[in-house]
Amino acid sequence: MIYKRYEWRLILRVIAIFMTITVAAFIVVKGVYIYLVFMAPLIAFQLVDLIRLQRKAQDEVSQFVESIQYRDFSRHFDERHAPSELRPLRKGFNDINSTFKLISRERETQYHYLQKILELVDTGIVSYDAETGETGWINEAFKNLLTIPYLKTIHSLEKREPGLYHDVVALKPGDSKVVTLTRNQQLIKILVTASVLRSDGRLYKLLAFQNVSEALDETESKAWQKLLNVMTHEIMNSVAPISSLADTLKNRLQSPEIANSPVSSQLEDLELGIDTIKRRSEGLLKFTESYRNLNKITKLDLKKIMVRDLFENLNNLMSPTLDKKKIELDIVLRDPTLAIEADINLVEQVLINLLVNAIEAVKDRESPLIVLSAEVQSNNKIIVKIADNGVGMPPELLDKIFIPFFSTRKTGSGIGLSLCKQIMLLHKGNIQVQSSEGKGSAFLLQFVP
Repeated sequence: MIYKRYEWRLILRVIAIFMTITVAAFIVVKGVYIYLVFMAPLIAFQLVDLIRLQRKAQDEVSQFVESIQYRDFSRHFDERHAPSELRPLRKGFNDINSTFKLISRERETQYHYLQKILELVDTGIVSYDAETGETGWINEAFKNLLTIPYLKTIHSLEKREPGLYHDVVALKPGDSKVVTLTRNQQLIKILVTASVLRSDGRLYKLLAFQNVSEALDETESKAWQKLLNVMTHEIMNSVAPISSLADTLKNRLQSPEIANSPVSSQLEDLELGIDTIKRRSEGLLKFTESYRNLNKITKLDLKKIMVRDLFENLNNLMSPTLDKKKIELDIVLRDPTLAIEADINLVEQVLINLLVNAIEAVKDRESPLIVLSAEVQSNNKIIVKIADNGVGMPPELLDKIFIPFFSTRKTGSGIGLSLCKQIMLLHKGNIQVQSSEGKGSAFLLQFVP
């Protein structure tokens, strides 16, 4: 509408010049040259006025384009003191600037809103130029998850985490992959998802890093429970008749008619074999029965437990063993009022299992030490920790020790840590391990507030 007004003003000036020139031509045709003295200055004035109008309009447009180029939307074009013919043009420029300022303000608000959201989520996010590798956006969750304070390019990740770098670079858009990293002598599983976006003609790769250790642990635990249910059921159904049959055969061999027969001496080896079958069958049944304990715990008797009372009971229970083996137990509890919501019997069983393992780990050390401590993390989770200065474990064992049937000791059944993990998952918590070979291990029990 504004530019139409300007066009009409321009058209009127052109019409006026055309009419003046027409009159001057008519005067020339009629030969009345004296009137040209008045017409020539008028034509010159109209031409100068038209040129001046165009120059002013060009200057205004140039200033407006300059403000757009430098994104200076705060610039104001004075309408009140402008020539009447330029007022509509300046008003149009001011309206456009106001619209741009509104759009810019909305975009800035949306950017800060998105920025806050990305900082609040616990999923690590990083974007980088697919061609140069320069990072464009990194949120705090990514820095905390990978303990990387700054990352100029994605290629800088190769020096810190070579395996992770090759995985994320090779990851195609839309694909996901679970990678395992070691943080603070502890294995964590991270789900990496990739996508792409195009902006200003450049292609960016967007990576999302999510810690899925707890979710995978829970899923894995449920899978093991189902497998153990099937295995224990099938094993007991198959072995129980063998044990019963071996017992029947042994009783038959010991009957008077066979024991006093001429071939009784020849049946001694047979009786010995039947004894072996019976003994091994009973051993297998007891072994299978022990694994049933993994699936028996389904309900918790939750109560508020003072951590200091829990530590005191554990100390009283284990003191004779610790004193006998000359192992020092150091209890660290900075907050005497610290409490957890748990089933005291099951939690004590977990702590006893871990303490027994720690005693086994430090028994050959010169100055055996076990530290029992508790603290509150920044996320309000309560951590109960049992650390020792024992032999420790190699990294390849850290993700296997909670698997049923797996044990690092020849006499171990592989049930202790599996049972501990199930108890912690039932408490909506988790158990994690930190270990360094030759320096010791630490088991962390996480309780939700």
